[in-house]
Formats: sequence, C-alpha cells, structure tokens
Amino acid sequence: MDHEKVNEFLGRFVSDLAATDAAGSVVIGQRLGLYRALAEGPATPEQFAERTGCHLRYLTEWLRGQAAGGYVSYEPETGQFSLTEEQAFCLADPNGPNVPTAFLISLGMLRAEPRITEAFRTGAGVGWHEHDEDVFVGCDAFYRPGYVAELIPSWIPALDGVEAKLTAGALVADVGCGLGSSSVLLAEAYPRTTVVGSDYHADSIALARKGAAEAGLADRVSFEVATAQTFTGTGYDPGDDVRLPARHGRPARRRQAGAGSAGSGRHVASGGAVRLRQGRGELQPGGTAVLYSASTFLCVPNGLSQPGGYALGAQAVRRRSAR
Repeated sequence: MDHEKVNEFLGRFVSDLAATDAAGSVVIGQRLGLYRALAEGPATPEQFAERTGCHLRYLTEWLRGQAAGGYVSYEPETGQFSLTEEQAFCLADPNGPNVPTAFLISLGMLRAEPRITEAFRTGAGVGWHEHDEDVFVGCDAFYRPGYVAELIPSWIPALDGVEAKLTAGALVADVGCGLGSSSVLLAEAYPRTTVVGSDYHADSIALARKGAAEAGLADRVSFEVATAQTFTGTGYDPGDDVRLPARHGRPARRRQAGAGSAGSGRHVASGGAVRLRQGRGELQPGGTAVLYSASTFLCVPNGLSQPGGYALGAQAVRRRSAR
C-alpha cells in the first residue's frame, strides 16, 4: 500500500467532510442575512452582534468557522471580520453566483436520504414534489442569476429568427418553468410577448404565479400545473425550456415542447422554434462530482417516478438508461 496515496485520499476526504459540515453554517448565514450584514463593513463579533441582533456566542463561533474555511476574512490586529469584494459578490449579492443557495439545495436533498436509500433497494422513484421546499426554492435562487446573464443576451439570439418574433409579439411555452423566473425575464424583455409556464409541481406553480403578480406581469404571464401527458397549449411560437436539466426527466419535457415526439404539431406552430437547455459533455473532474451527487438524489429518482421510468441522469453521460 502506498502511504502517500493514502494521505492524498484522506486529504480529499477531509476537504469533502469540511464542505459537508460547512453547509449548515453557510445556509444559516444566508437565512439570517449574515453575509449581507458583514458586507456592510468590518466588525468584531461584538459589533456584529449589535448589527445583526443575533447572539454573540453563536456569531463568534460562526465568524471563526467562516474565516477558517476562507468564506470570511479576518484581521488579527483589529479582531475584525469582513468580506472581500469577491466574497461579498459570491455570498451576499443576489445577482452574483449566490453560493449559499447551492448549499440550501444540498441540505434539502440530503433530508431525503432514507427514502433514496430505500429506492436503491426497490428501484422506486422519488418525485421532485417529495423533496423539501429548500430544494425547489434553492434551485430557483441558485439558477436565476444564470438566466439573468444568459437568457436574453445569449440563448435567445442563438435561435434563428426568434428574437424578432419575441419583439413583435409571440406566444411562448416555458416548459418545466419551476418558480417562473425564466418566464418573467422573457416577459420583461419582450413587452409584446405572452408566456405560459407549465410545471407538474403545484407548489412551484403557486410561487410562480405570485412572482408574476409581484412583477406586474400577471396579464401576460400565466402558469398551469401540467405533466407531459396533460400539457394543453397549442400554437406556440418559440417553445422555450430553460429549466434545470433533467429535473423533471428530459423525455417528458421534450414531449411537452414538441421536440422528438409524434405529437409535436399539437403544440408548436408552423415556423415555431424549440429551445432545449440540456447540457452535454465528456466527464470532467470537480463539477462532474457535484452533478452526479445531485443527479443521484434528485434527477434519477424523479425521472424514475414518472410515466415510462426514464432517467437520463447527470449531464456528463450521453447514454440513456431506462428502468
């Protein structure tokens, strides 16, 4: 046995364990607004307790742990903790990478571990709706900055002729819309366009309707609870799927959007277009491990829970597997 390799493996384990244990503290920081408060300026634990109204002893341990993990900066001479500009962008800016919400998703999905363990034995599915609310709320918060950065500037222009249609006024199907962030962004960018979002998850649809109303877009953005079998719309121009890949099972979403199914003509108008956001790629280190972990707890169980039992799994794999 090569002891250097053992130490190398243990080093990887310690890093993974530290990240796993840190998830709770990061989510606490997000829920209590601690990162946003620290972004206001450096503070000692005492000053930070006064600023946030939280308990000094808990805050002291939290700040020290965050500094040890490199999430927060510490100045020994003054005893003050702070966020660099880069840390604040990643942890406290809702339009930044929104790192804490990724940990929110992780904690939410791990609460389903007993059911997922049993599913390994039985092959049964575990639907998206069976997960903790943190999963779907966290997914929306984590992926929304990506939609803001890419949907209007990059994804729409990549579709030939679609931007002109949206500008003139089109009917868009946002299939698998989740909490409706992509639907609202489309309607805001193209005032003549009407968007109909659909998702099989009723709680997500309720939040999507609320979000559209708060944005003042309820007259042009509507939502329906629908599966691949009950999707009802017709005459859509660009059917636009911009949700998390494989969240509801890709075959189901393709059928809804009208791509790769015998029923495509029922939903997409002549001359219409379909945008499927489904990443592909070869195996990559680092990020691929995250995708496989999330897929094992979220994507595959959800795919197996739906009619047909299809489960494509993580983006890194090209081969389809079915039950």
